[in-house]
Amino acid sequence: MPLSDEEARLLHQLEQSLAAEDPDFASTLRGSKFMAHNRRMAVGAVLGFIAGLVLLFAGAVSAMTWLGVLGFVAMLSMSYLFLNAYKRGIGSGHEVESSSTPSKPAGKFVDRMEERWQRRRDGDDL
Repeated sequence: MPLSDEEARLLHQLEQSLAAEDPDFASTLRGSKFMAHNRRMAVGAVLGFIAGLVLLFAGAVSAMTWLGVLGFVAMLSMSYLFLNAYKRGIGSGHEVESSSTPSKPAGKFVDRMEERWQRRRDGDDL
């Protein structure tokens, strides 16, 4: 559900006052440090996944079932960590821009349908 104009304006004012009071904390909330942390977590998860794969194969080759199971569990947990880091944002490094007016939908079908529904509810588009 998109923000109303008033809510977007208030959010923008809050962001500006936060940036003026504590720039380091605002930078963290904007995502620069947060995304760097998520990238480190993602790289660690990929390396852990590879280590788990090595353990899985080592357990299969040496006929030590417990080692293979340990490798499989490590692979699953590293996949989980990677997906969490990816969902939180390991993106391209572009900071999220905030504006005083709500942005247009990104072109997704559902977003366009929601916008049309809102216009019909408001009586703008009959």
